[in-house]
Amino acid sequence: MTDTKEAPLIRLAGVGKNYGNVIALRDVTLQASAGEVTCVLGDNGAGKSTLIKVVAGLHRHDTGTYEVEGEEVAFGSPRDALDRGIATVYQDLAVVPLMPVWRNFFLGSEKRKGIGRMDVEFMRTTTHGEMAAMGIDLRDVNQPIGTLSGGERQCVAIARAVYFGAKALVLDEPTAALGVKQAGVVLRYIVQARERGLAVVFITHNPHHAYPVGDRFLILNRGQSIGYHTKDEITRDELTALMAGGSELEELAHELDAAGSETTAGRLAKEAKDLGLTDD
Repeated sequence: MTDTKEAPLIRLAGVGKNYGNVIALRDVTLQASAGEVTCVLGDNGAGKSTLIKVVAGLHRHDTGTYEVEGEEVAFGSPRDALDRGIATVYQDLAVVPLMPVWRNFFLGSEKRKGIGRMDVEFMRTTTHGEMAAMGIDLRDVNQPIGTLSGGERQCVAIARAVYFGAKALVLDEPTAALGVKQAGVVLRYIVQARERGLAVVFITHNPHHAYPVGDRFLILNRGQSIGYHTKDEITRDELTALMAGGSELEELAHELDAAGSETTAGRLAKEAKDLGLTDD
């Protein structure tokens, strides 16, 4: 067992996951420590979703080790992970659009007073206070959550996880469907979560979103790690090149240049023939 005094909150070492004959993850190593943001980058099919499911306790890994605060674990359900302080916020947020913000904040964990009565005032006040602590000043927590922007709804989910005791926050592509301004809102609150001492695992396909907030970067391709770096080991351009395929893109660029040259040469030859400048 790892020394728990210096252990990161989450550590995966050589983790693999198979679905029958399909290898979804192979020999993936990752760590997320309190007060840090670990970014996991990759295109569709890179293995990000499988990694989320393993960390969140939805699926068990087949090989390697998964440790939480230095203790090896094998979660049987997301509830097991949540009990250890690991909260996952998925891209398709589990919210009820027509319910007020405060109802969604406490959905499934309603505060009650007496027998069967909800403590509405407590939940309203707490929701407003927790959102304010994350830097979000909502006009009215009674408004339906569906009236908030995508970025604001993501931030409600983040604040909710923090309030209910999350030590580690796993964010599944929180900026994927957002415009530039709203993505900036979510990135700001990721930094807020880090400053509050949480370990954040930020799943994204966008290196321009990852680099400003990230402390560590894991790049996945077809279920395998093709790079794992701290921020002082890699520049934004290098991260983008790794994420984009680097040599594959360079080879494609050469092919397109060559094809363009051939097309231009063919067009010029045809024009010369049409003008009677060639014997052909």
